[in-house]
Amino acid sequence: MGNEAIALGALRAGVQVAAGYPGTPSTEILETLVKYHKESLRFREDGPGSREHGYEAPGCSGFIHAEWSVNEKAALEVAAGAAWAGARVLVTMKQVGLNVASDPLMSLNYLGVQGALVVAVADDPGPISSQTEQDTRRFGLYAKIAVFDPASPEEAYRMIGDAFAFSAKYRRPVIFRPSTRVCHSYAAVELLPELPGGEKPGGFEKQGGRWVIFPSLSYRSHLKIEEDLRSLGEDFSSYPGNRISFESGPAARKGIACGGVSRMYTKEVLAALSPAPDCRVLEIAAYPFPDRLALEFLAGLEEVLVVEELDPVIEDALVNLAGREHLPLKIRGKRSGDSPEAGENTLAALEDRFRSFLGIFSKAGEAGFCPAPGAEPPKTAGPAVSSALPPPLPVRPPVLCAGCPHRASFFAVKDAVRLFEGGRRRAVYSGDIGCYTLGNAQPLDMVDTCLCMGAGITAAQGINRVESALGRDTLNFAFIGDSTFFHTGIPGIVNAVYNDANIIVVVLDNYTTAMTGSQPHPGTGFSLYGSPAAKISIPGVLDALGVKGTLRLNPFDFPSAREGVLSLLDKKGLRALVFEAPCIMVSRGSGPCLVDSALCTGCGACVKKLGCPALSLGIAEGGRKTCLLDSALCTGCGLCRHLCAFGAIAGGAS
Repeated sequence: MGNEAIALGALRAGVQVAAGYPGTPSTEILETLVKYHKESLRFREDGPGSREHGYEAPGCSGFIHAEWSVNEKAALEVAAGAAWAGARVLVTMKQVGLNVASDPLMSLNYLGVQGALVVAVADDPGPISSQTEQDTRRFGLYAKIAVFDPASPEEAYRMIGDAFAFSAKYRRPVIFRPSTRVCHSYAAVELLPELPGGEKPGGFEKQGGRWVIFPSLSYRSHLKIEEDLRSLGEDFSSYPGNRISFESGPAARKGIACGGVSRMYTKEVLAALSPAPDCRVLEIAAYPFPDRLALEFLAGLEEVLVVEELDPVIEDALVNLAGREHLPLKIRGKRSGDSPEAGENTLAALEDRFRSFLGIFSKAGEAGFCPAPGAEPPKTAGPAVSSALPPPLPVRPPVLCAGCPHRASFFAVKDAVRLFEGGRRRAVYSGDIGCYTLGNAQPLDMVDTCLCMGAGITAAQGINRVESALGRDTLNFAFIGDSTFFHTGIPGIVNAVYNDANIIVVVLDNYTTAMTGSQPHPGTGFSLYGSPAAKISIPGVLDALGVKGTLRLNPFDFPSAREGVLSLLDKKGLRALVFEAPCIMVSRGSGPCLVDSALCTGCGACVKKLGCPALSLGIAEGGRKTCLLDSALCTGCGLCRHLCAFGAIAGGAS
């Protein structure tokens, strides 16, 4: 996997400290780094002759510390301290995590580093698993930080070593920007010998306030940053990742400029076109923009098509360069409407774009390189292999897993609000980032707002202020997960206590960072290495911050959970409850429930109220409607059993 290649490349480059916060598509980088570090330790302990020895990856022979930090800001600050002490440091996050880490990163570029520091930020065009599409190349321009943009797992493995080398050379942080398709695609990667530069850190040296940011220092640093950017741009004109390729001759009049994973798509499409296109290709893998190389590419061209994800970074640079140099050519891309402004590039879309741009069209009846989904199959003279393309896969909306404790927690709150004062009180449910965001779907409909990590608690406070000013006695709930609580939820609690907020905070503690693949966090009692760590109590934190009387409830004990919620609804001020039950990826449960079709009336209450994927309505013997329970999905949580008025569901948890 691309993320595994990045981790192995960082080990090869001599990484000594690594920190991050789990976020798809970046999560596996740190997990892989720790995996091979642990295997290397076993290798050295057991010796190569042992059948059970681990694998000693290049770069694992020295000091390495890795951690899941409480959030991306903390991770980068840990990394900054280690880099000031001379270490080679890696920080990992996804693109929205960079928003959290942006404050220290902006200042860190002004201070610089003593060792080397690479910030791996995984962008998510689509977006596939994120709130937003963001282009980290644009952030690099804004922060005046060099950016490396790999196109494949193989290139990512080698390129992250280059990122460490450039960081060490210029003594500044650099950004490494793989996108989802690079992070999660697979390739065979040849492991190379360890790179030079992973020597033992020299330790922290005070250097007369060298690492203390003051306005006078910032002014001088800004001048040096601009000087370094010019030097980097010149270096990157000779950097092997930035290159001119696929030139069919000096007479080419059209060119294609591309970056990131779109470089791979461009090569594949152009190689498959017939006749072979007469064009020139500029590949950009590192920024600041390599002006000298780009001028060589533009020489003699009349028209250029730019292919990139997401922002027109290459396009803007080429337009700027052509304007400064008074070059008579047309540059097409997002600005001109020749490329989409959002989403991923695909082979099919690029083939259409390239054929149009280069004037190469399929002959009548000829199949395209990559037919669009749902397109009619080509007509052939011989017998048809199939009469139609396979039907498209059905769209399956995201849903909480069968047996998810969040479903039980949401339903306990929903049912308590229904019963309280005859259901006359209006309730607003502010959610947060995590699996529980899926509680917005029907039939639960329990997430009315979701902004960013930790914002549910603070947004609920803002909503309640306005609702109260309008004379509305609204119940304002704020749902937040256990990992998110530690990430950025605690400041919201402090704000609520300090400003005497009137909200109900609901912490959904499923004992893991579930959405990104069950990573540990400060409340689990385990570190990234799987070793025991201090276990921080969420109720204890709430109590220490001034939230008194926090309730701890088991969501699968439905009657007690509902009564616990009801007990808070007629109170005022800041109230909190913690629903505690493990994610099904941590604990699979006690076995499936069973449906007695003789007792089931087919009313469908369990299906319609819960939306559990293990439940559906079908036909029993005699043609009666009945509830059907998929034993392969059911974890035996027993929530549906509490809803059945006829006692038709049995088994599962007690």
